[in-house]
Amino acid sequence: MTQAELPAVSRPAASQPSFTQSANRRPVRVLTTLSIMALIAIACFMLIGAHKNWAFILPFRATKVLALVLVAYAIAVSTILFQTVTANRILTPSIMGFDALYILIQTVIVFFFSAQALSSTDPRLQYLLEVVVMTVFSGILFQWLFMSGNRSLHLLVLVGIVCGVFFRSLSSLMQRMLDPNEFLVLQDTFFASFNSIDQTLLGISLLIVGLASLIGLKIMPYLDVIALGRPAAISLGVPYKATVATILIVVAMLVSVSTALVGPITFFGLLIASLAHAIAGTSRHRYILPIAILLGIICLVGGQTLLERLFAFNTALSIVIEFLGGVVFIVLVLKKAMR
Repeated sequence: MTQAELPAVSRPAASQPSFTQSANRRPVRVLTTLSIMALIAIACFMLIGAHKNWAFILPFRATKVLALVLVAYAIAVSTILFQTVTANRILTPSIMGFDALYILIQTVIVFFFSAQALSSTDPRLQYLLEVVVMTVFSGILFQWLFMSGNRSLHLLVLVGIVCGVFFRSLSSLMQRMLDPNEFLVLQDTFFASFNSIDQTLLGISLLIVGLASLIGLKIMPYLDVIALGRPAAISLGVPYKATVATILIVVAMLVSVSTALVGPITFFGLLIASLAHAIAGTSRHRYILPIAILLGIICLVGGQTLLERLFAFNTALSIVIEFLGGVVFIVLVLKKAMR
């Protein structure tokens, strides 16, 4: 047989980019782009309008940036983890009633002790009270779910919804009986605020978020398997009940800290989680989590920069975020209903 008659030999597969390699390049590119955008947003927030008053402005703005980054991190991680264990990209931790419980705590203080007590209470004491109450509430809920019988995770979500409705109804009842002037003071706490951050509270928040992150690192290898569902996770050897309980504890800690630090932001987690899944091109948590965190930083830091420099504080950042997140929520619900 001559050389011309020999069958054509295909090129080695190693010389051609495999499907896995090409699939991994997209999230890496997305991460690189988002990292650059986040650094630009932080630089713009720190430097625009400084007018060389570096000694005062840089430390002041650095505190706000740290708070924004911390809140973005806490909300992004808690939302992605909660959606993983519930296998639903519409649900967020706020569905468990954390935001409603925060508003109820503020309302109870004003109702029984007056608005002056709310404004004059030591911020550190109030912060710790809110974190402890929200964490204990979630702990009792998880204890009842996992330690008192083999109950469904969907039952946890349903109980969270019912508790949220109960907290909102009780808050609304007490608010109707308040003096109008006291209600105005109380109403300011219903919206997240990034303009005045207590450095002491920020330090405590960093410690709690750091502890939650260390706990979360231990269950990181199981997240992709947990996302496959309970039967698949158990068949692959994952300690499902203990892992899900750990994830929910981490979620409770992160949500409690972010809510107590700046106030409730109901739809922000849904907004950045949906964007992360849309642009990542993968469902692996090693990519989804950092992408969601970077999106949160860009939204909060970039949005606060536009609010302060362009709109001169004419609106609140949380109102804009809630509007956009609400639109995303409606779109996701309609998309799921049309399938």
